[in-house]
Amino acid sequence: MMRDEPRKPAWLKIDLSSTDSYSHTSHTITSGGLHTICASGKCPNRAECWSHGTATFMIGGNYCTRRCRFCATAYMSKPPALNPDEPESVARSVREMGLRYAVITSVDRDDLEDSGAAHWAETIRAIRRLSPETKIEVLIPDFRWDMSAVDTVLKAGPDVVGHNVETVRRLTPHVRYRATYDGSLAVLRHIAEQGFIAKTGIMLGLGETEEEVLETMRDCYDVGVQTMTIGQYLRPTRQHIPVVEYIHPDRFRTYAEEGRAIGLKHVESGPLVRSSYHAADQFDTAKNFLDLRDLAARRTQVRGEEK
Repeated sequence: MMRDEPRKPAWLKIDLSSTDSYSHTSHTITSGGLHTICASGKCPNRAECWSHGTATFMIGGNYCTRRCRFCATAYMSKPPALNPDEPESVARSVREMGLRYAVITSVDRDDLEDSGAAHWAETIRAIRRLSPETKIEVLIPDFRWDMSAVDTVLKAGPDVVGHNVETVRRLTPHVRYRATYDGSLAVLRHIAEQGFIAKTGIMLGLGETEEEVLETMRDCYDVGVQTMTIGQYLRPTRQHIPVVEYIHPDRFRTYAEEGRAIGLKHVESGPLVRSSYHAADQFDTAKNFLDLRDLAARRTQVRGEEK
């Protein structure tokens, strides 16, 4: 028998009011035929972020080849071919919106030989050409743990590279599809070893214990993660995995403090926090703790190995 979900608490009420900037951002995305994780993932911060003229673009199409039990993105085992015009369309929208900080994510494309890595790289390069002052954060899939595919993305030169572990080790097989906890840690370790700001995120409320959350933060720190997001899991539909617990905001604040004590440079933790929430602020905080000249030199070295 399916367990009844706890009642949604008052602190999860979301302001869905619109502004002129919200309307402009929405129009820019829609008219460009683009996909955003803000919409497909039913992000609770969409109104706030779009009202500030920011958005997280989702590339690779609107169908994912994985069926993770927490995610609202539509599933298809063999999605339509990649749109070769998409990188340029995303870049033009970034320029038109005047973004100083753009976040790019994607569906999983396990149907493609390189899992979409070349498409990722072209999107980053297109933004660099059309909006050179914009900082670029990417939230990448695991690319089936193919580090050469990860390197294809890194060589395009993003500023921050994220990959979410999503949940604690014990719950990973129950929550994620095809992905593994250790595989995600390996991707994050590789990102950090190449000299990039490595970022990850997890959801709470799936039945994890406090010790498991701390263990996950320690595991992420040990592989080189600098910044981390922690948010409440919200069930997209009744077909998705149910919420076990709504975590109180005080506990989120405690996790942020404990994460910083572990050594993470920035922890964005709260009920409505998502991977790209206040992403620019996270970047600004993380870079203050890092030698960006060294990071830039290592990124140049990575890109140079491609030539």
